[in-house]
Amino acid sequence: MTATVLFILLFTCMLMGMPIAVALGLSSIVTILFFAPDTSLASIALKMFEATSSHYTLLAIPFFILSSAFLSTGGVARRLIDFAVSSVGHIRGGLGMASVMACMLFAAVSGSSPATVAAIGSIVIAGMVRAGYPQSFGAGLIANAGTLGILIPPSIVMLVYAAATEVSAARMFMAGLIPGLMMGGILMIAIYIAARIKKLPSQPFPGVKTLIKTGVVAMGGIMLIVIVLGSIYGGVASPTEAAAVAAVYAYLIAVIGYRDIGPLKDIAWRNQGEAIPSAVIRNTLQCALALPKSVTDKEVRHVVLDAAKVSLMLLFIIANAMLFAHVLTSEGIPQAIAATIVEWGLPAWGFLIVVNILLLMAGNFMEPSAILLIMAPILFPIATQLGIDPIHLGIIMVVNMEIGMLTPPVGLNLFVTAGITNRSIGWVIRAALPWLGLLLGFLILITYVPQISLFLPEYIDKLQGYN
Repeated sequence: MTATVLFILLFTCMLMGMPIAVALGLSSIVTILFFAPDTSLASIALKMFEATSSHYTLLAIPFFILSSAFLSTGGVARRLIDFAVSSVGHIRGGLGMASVMACMLFAAVSGSSPATVAAIGSIVIAGMVRAGYPQSFGAGLIANAGTLGILIPPSIVMLVYAAATEVSAARMFMAGLIPGLMMGGILMIAIYIAARIKKLPSQPFPGVKTLIKTGVVAMGGIMLIVIVLGSIYGGVASPTEAAAVAAVYAYLIAVIGYRDIGPLKDIAWRNQGEAIPSAVIRNTLQCALALPKSVTDKEVRHVVLDAAKVSLMLLFIIANAMLFAHVLTSEGIPQAIAATIVEWGLPAWGFLIVVNILLLMAGNFMEPSAILLIMAPILFPIATQLGIDPIHLGIIMVVNMEIGMLTPPVGLNLFVTAGITNRSIGWVIRAALPWLGLLLGFLILITYVPQISLFLPEYIDKLQGYN
């Protein structure tokens, strides 16, 4: 009875057009007040506070969002694209392959799918059209490649799953690396085949010197990947600690390193006709003097404010979803569903089919973090009883969320791509549809070949055990 009332209230609120966070919180509060009359509103507020403050992993989310904001505002995306074009642009269809490569690199510094589409797509789609690619080819490709932002670590969606199920966020990051690289490789192979069939152009090889130069220039962004993933995989830092370091590094590289924002933006590193030592000394002093000023700089404050807004929105959703999960758990709803499914004798492979269908349907109507926070507490105990590894389940859910970013009416990547191309949503859906088939095939592969996800975490566990 409690479960029925809870879910009826939730879906009624959503159909009325309420924001998902409000719908989760309101349905949970009404259910608690009806079925647990001894519970006061003050205790409900306390539970919402505990939901976010008791999960240390959640602290990584605002830090990763802040680092992503600094790098998205600056020219990191453009530098990564230049390096990717220099690397693979000379292959037939190389500009498309370079776009996927740039998405993979930017995904590893942003952790966000819409941010990856916006940062990379706003540059490369127009460039592909100028080079002779059909606009629909570029738009569909970037909409799909942008989904790697939530699969390649560090991923905000993975952090949400880790908080909802209390599995290791570090192991989730390890598990997402090989699937992310594999999906990027599948897209690049498909581009090469399509380029051969459509006779798409290739760029001339710029030379080793240019390749090295663009690689050095892009190193500021690439080093963030090395710092974050290296410290987590090496056991030096937790994901939360690595996220804090990433936020500071992104601030320094955007304000002092690349000088894309902040008070040093219009100051050149070296003045023409001046000896190098004096120029270096002057620039070092300028950096030292401008660093405190950059805190009050209008552009820097704007970036921090935008990141704070996104963080508060996401944490508000998480707090209400945690309250929803508390109602589910306290009433024993996940355990009852798990016992029922086990009694049915449904095998693990059959359960995973049901999971994929449910998540693909939910991806049409809800944002990924909300889906994970609602569904994970229900699916997690069932998967555990059926012998499915929680990390494997997490990667399956993340890949489903990738597909949800491309399915209407709430596919965020579709709206971002439509805004970049000034085309209708229908046109973007048709452009993305052929590439979406690759993602669906990849989902089946990830679902039924668990070692793709589990190989790296298990291998690193063995290495740490030997040490």
